[in-house]
Amino acid sequence: MSSVGSESASGPRAYDEAASRLRGLLGAQSVAALDPGELTALDLFRAASRGAPALYYFDMTQTYADIDRFSDRLAGVFAQKSVGRGDRVAVILQNVPQFVIVSVAAWKVGAIVVSLNPMYRTPELRKLFKDCEPKAVICHDDQWHNVFAAAGSVDPELVFWTSAREFQQRNDVRVLPEPGTVPEASALAKVFAGDASAPPAPVMASDDTALLLYTSGTTGMPKGAMLTHRNLVATALTCRDHFELSSKSRIFGVAPLFHITGFEIQMVGAFAAGAAMVLTYRFQPQVALDAFIEWRPTFIVGAITAFIALMNQADATSRHFESFAHIYSGGAPIAPSVIDAFARRFGREIRSSYGMTELTSASHLAPNEGRIPVDSESGALSIGRPTPGVDAIVVDDERRPRGPGEHGEVVVRGPGVMAGYWRKPTETDEVLTNGWLHSGDIGFFDESGWFYLVDRKKDMISASGFKVWPREVEDVIYSFPGVREVAVVGAADPYRGETVVAFVSAQPGIVIDVVVLSRFCRERLAAYKCPADIRVLDDLPKTESGKITRNTLRDGLRSR
Repeated sequence: MSSVGSESASGPRAYDEAASRLRGLLGAQSVAALDPGELTALDLFRAASRGAPALYYFDMTQTYADIDRFSDRLAGVFAQKSVGRGDRVAVILQNVPQFVIVSVAAWKVGAIVVSLNPMYRTPELRKLFKDCEPKAVICHDDQWHNVFAAAGSVDPELVFWTSAREFQQRNDVRVLPEPGTVPEASALAKVFAGDASAPPAPVMASDDTALLLYTSGTTGMPKGAMLTHRNLVATALTCRDHFELSSKSRIFGVAPLFHITGFEIQMVGAFAAGAAMVLTYRFQPQVALDAFIEWRPTFIVGAITAFIALMNQADATSRHFESFAHIYSGGAPIAPSVIDAFARRFGREIRSSYGMTELTSASHLAPNEGRIPVDSESGALSIGRPTPGVDAIVVDDERRPRGPGEHGEVVVRGPGVMAGYWRKPTETDEVLTNGWLHSGDIGFFDESGWFYLVDRKKDMISASGFKVWPREVEDVIYSFPGVREVAVVGAADPYRGETVVAFVSAQPGIVIDVVVLSRFCRERLAAYKCPADIRVLDDLPKTESGKITRNTLRDGLRSR
């Protein structure tokens, strides 16, 4: 029997025993969680110095006092319209100051922020609105007609639009959209210019739901993860301390605020530290590089695809990254070859992390310094160790804990674990067991307590009875000269059951020779893991947060 794990026991007690043994492996690395007490996310915001910068948005600066004043006025309107504790406020915005203002205003009346992707169209929004039943909705002017058409029973006076061109004067055409044609009466700017006063402080508990954030839907219909104020505060305090954030820090908003990384680590993390965020509407590589020089941000965390895009900018130099104290990536496994290429180019190392919506973002982080191990067998870069107060184990298909080096599903318990899925008790029971969250990710840990991801459980390819994990194949292809991005999926095959298909995009000015790339794979992978088909695309499909969407590629194969 392994020193950690059990070959027969399963269930909560076995989970607890396995977690205790793993804490023994971690030793001094196993640290108790910071106690969030009864604090709410609103308390974190209010603790920041009023005169300190809160937001840098192109050529303008907003202080915490500015955000407080604007959110007071919106909260006053919410209160007048009977938006209160437990009601949902849908925020459908990019990385703009209004996102922060609306979120704070919602908490000032005890409401729940429902953060939705601005890329959603009317049919998608209609389904989500039916599920969460928002009392108020705020969107951009260029999407107002789509949103209004989906709003249904929402009071028309509580469907507001706002422009990305407000709160700045530069009007950078590289990233900011043209203004939409919208009714003046629904302008959020009128509220900000009005005289509505903040309502009395709401009665809120730390266990109240603060954020309803829908999963990306890459594996099915999106589900709303209920994240409490306690979840947000506990994770934000951990991130503040781990990333050494302070009132002097400037967090670059590469991740969308409507994504858990952006909402929690960038926004709530900034509140916890009294720090400022640098926002640029959405990620555009050249705009980001310009902002690095202009605002000298000190911290960044984002999808690895964003860092690949920055590397592909011909004029990017080490000077663009010299202000950063820490650079982290998460959301998807990272190929070690990408880390090495970034370090060679800019003299800085990207550190790894792991988290998900249901965990309120990061549950595992690599230390700020030192070597991040790479598994010699799979070539996987470690995602780090569990953060303070987090227990993580690995279990097999019968939910029996496994030992070091043994693959299985990563299961996590800690202060960031969600309260459940909104109005979906069956789906909640499928992933939550006595406070333990079943992640759906396959991974393992080593004798030193470092964790590694293999892949998503549902992305595993079964070729002639052999398991093929897409990430392992992708890591090999990433090391091929000229490859910019890669995604590997399984395609139905009448003989093998499934066969491996790789989609790649090339770096600027490079032409990928698929024959040479195929030979490259055969020299480095077992035959059953090698792609039977390699397709070169201009770009790979991604979520708004930068994750490559394998399901889109897989669905395209099925429709042929």
